[in-house]
Amino acid sequence: MNATEAEQFERIVLPHVDAAYNLARWLAGNDHDAEDIVQEACVRAFRFIGGHRGGEGRAWLLTIVRNTAFSWLKKNRPHAVVSIDDDELAQIEDQTVTANGVFSADKNSLRAALEALPLEFREAIVLRELEGLSYKEIADVAEVPVGTVMSRLARARRQLQNHFAQKEGES
Repeated sequence: MNATEAEQFERIVLPHVDAAYNLARWLAGNDHDAEDIVQEACVRAFRFIGGHRGGEGRAWLLTIVRNTAFSWLKKNRPHAVVSIDDDELAQIEDQTVTANGVFSADKNSLRAALEALPLEFREAIVLRELEGLSYKEIADVAEVPVGTVMSRLARARRQLQNHFAQKEGES
């Protein structure tokens, strides 16, 4: 690696390490595994920085983190990766209603609800609601069509709404 590539790495990757860790933490479910995933992802990003074609460094790094996390999960926790039917498109819900109901919940309750989501749904919600990525950026990171992103988000929001409605009913 030459000085220019090291400079590129610092400029493209390092500003987004917190976002990378956040995604890895939600996918892996704990700090220790997330640290391992981010470290491996950063090594891969460092090794392939010359292949970065410009554009948003954050989405590029999050794609590497996502791929690293899924590889790590398949190897270490094969039962954690649940496949869903990507062709199934759910009706898109009013996001403001969902966001107001779900994200006003207390932090611990929200964390538990998010961790209970299937991995693909959790990934979409974290990238959209916590990291602020657009549907297109999420589609690029997850390597799925935008319609699939919309479906996963709608289904994740619905499951979160149901979770909190059930909790409210128990109170």
